[in-house]
Amino acid sequence: MRIDVLFADRVGIAHEILAVLAKRRLNVVAVEVDPPHIHIDAPELDVPGFGALDAALRAVLGVESVTPIDILPGTRRRLHLDALLAALPDPVLAVDRACRIVLANAAAATVAGRSEAALTGADFGRLFGDAELSDLLVDNGFRLAAGQEVMLNGQPFLLDATPIVEDGRSAGGVVTLFAPSRLGERLNALQNFDEGGFDRILGESAPVRSLKARAARVAAVDAPLLILGETGTGKELIAHACHRASPRRDKPFLALNCAAVPESLAESELFGYAPGSFTGAQRGGKPGLLELAHGGTVFLDEIGEMSPYLQAKLLRFLNDGRFRRVGGDREQTVDVRVVSATHRDLDVMVAEHSFREDLFYRLNVLSLQVPALRERGDDILLLARHFIARACAQARRPPCRLTVAASAALLANPWPGNVRQLENVIFRAVTMSDGAYLDAADLELAGARMDAETGGEPAEPSSWDEAAAAFERGLLRRLYPRYPSSRKLAARLHTSHTMIANKLRKYGIPDGT
Repeated sequence: MRIDVLFADRVGIAHEILAVLAKRRLNVVAVEVDPPHIHIDAPELDVPGFGALDAALRAVLGVESVTPIDILPGTRRRLHLDALLAALPDPVLAVDRACRIVLANAAAATVAGRSEAALTGADFGRLFGDAELSDLLVDNGFRLAAGQEVMLNGQPFLLDATPIVEDGRSAGGVVTLFAPSRLGERLNALQNFDEGGFDRILGESAPVRSLKARAARVAAVDAPLLILGETGTGKELIAHACHRASPRRDKPFLALNCAAVPESLAESELFGYAPGSFTGAQRGGKPGLLELAHGGTVFLDEIGEMSPYLQAKLLRFLNDGRFRRVGGDREQTVDVRVVSATHRDLDVMVAEHSFREDLFYRLNVLSLQVPALRERGDDILLLARHFIARACAQARRPPCRLTVAASAALLANPWPGNVRQLENVIFRAVTMSDGAYLDAADLELAGARMDAETGGEPAEPSSWDEAAAAFERGLLRRLYPRYPSSRKLAARLHTSHTMIANKLRKYGIPDGT
């Protein structure tokens, strides 16, 4: 039986309590003193004998109560700790201040190829074949962020160390080993926590509905995907949505913009580098996005800007899933899906020999064409209202609405920057105005429209009537190709068929477009 003795602390009371059990010849196998409690494990004590022992213990000055318990608190903590360590998927090692292993979980034993008992007492540095690793831990106070790479039984891990402090002094540390893909999951959680699926792609126009339907089909196919579209159309959003709808949804989605980094940096970011591969490299090397995203998706944005050297290295990886780190001699194999995107015309680049034809075919197994904003005019106002609501929330101002003139101006604008430009225009208008309505002037779109008759300079109307006529003509020219009849155009603009017919004749549309 195990008992909990509650007492008022005084010198010698624990000795007197244990003396009572010794006098009754009860074998005590474990004692935990945690004032005002003393927990005792006496296997020979049974229920009939507990009554007499209770009375004897209460006779000791300071003893307040004696209660049977199922397990000693320290034992419970150890069992919980063992269960916790066993449940952790990452290898965990506890070391003392001399860097001797005092505790290892099942994951560490599996990776090391030894039993947990065999790991106990082993030198930490020798386990990894790096005698300097123990010195590194001690010199850094057993505090290392997950960036130091080590090799254990031929497998790369990123080492994370947290010190154990006792009375203000380091008593060792707890070392956790993360496989590169586990760190990739952390990065994915930090970078993409709010990224949604196809529900985040706003639009009800026919081109967007067609895009979503096709994207949902290609998302489920585990093959390279090439996303084409002008700048600002939301290609990365489509890539995120395809990842979320794929069998790899629970694994990392990591991105590299090929146009944003130089070739040397892009290579190490994508493929990683080996220890000592160049000046300034981390001591243990560094995994690249391919390793970090193992099991998931790597998104290569602006793939058309990738250098010829990297194109050849990427082609090798796409062919057999193998690669070498920068400066390394060991080939690695990872399982990732490559999704790429570009606003460039890769067919033309292939013809001009600025993009490898064989790589183009490997990337273009599946493809999606993201429509430009001008091709989905029905979505402009829907997107504008969404951006207004978000901008108002960010600016912490009351909601506002578009006037009829502002809506017409948005519909008439050519949007060369697509959805990104629309979002920026709306954000600027919301933050720079205080009214309950956004008018056409608030959007600051007039300066962006060029009149062909002025050789590309902003048109400067001589009167109000001329300005109104220029606006009407631009709006009708913009919408007529998508609504090629006066009745369809009138329905789109919620006005009369007669008025639209008269305006089309006045401005010579379509013949005058």
